[in-house]
Amino acid sequence: MTTQTAPLSKNASGPQGSRSAQGTTALTGGATGADEPAATRGRTSIADVVVVKIAGSAAREIPGVHDMGGGLSRTLGAVRDRVPGGRPNVGRGVKVEVGERQTAIDVDLVVEYGVAITDVARDVRENVIAAVERITGLEVVEVNVTVNDVHLPDEDGDGVSVDSRVE
Repeated sequence: MTTQTAPLSKNASGPQGSRSAQGTTALTGGATGADEPAATRGRTSIADVVVVKIAGSAAREIPGVHDMGGGLSRTLGAVRDRVPGGRPNVGRGVKVEVGERQTAIDVDLVVEYGVAITDVARDVRENVIAAVERITGLEVVEVNVTVNDVHLPDEDGDGVSVDSRVE
């Protein structure tokens, strides 16, 4: 059985949700008035950065994921992590498109050498979908996983010396 999903719509508005220019999706239109139930008085909005952080955290939980993001993104992140008072960017390597009720997510990974990439990608996809749907209530229509690099054990730079051929 196939289920069709409505395309993501960034500019649509309606009773189920609307999209603002600041990257925030309103999940409920909200009702007003004293005769409405307390749970429905007002609106709930979720910023895109919330979905990015949830997806990034969920992807990092999977064994075999060494880091996230492309080369330049990881380099800038490493510099930021070394700055005193700097906080790590859990959303690095994650891009989202959020519609009225749905979201699509792209995740860029660096995996550990020796792990089965297809298994890691499947586990990341499952964990990201479960976390985003559980926490936000949005339907995740797809999670695209791109593996940008493989981390080799000798790339740690923790004192391992490499013999030079020249002196």
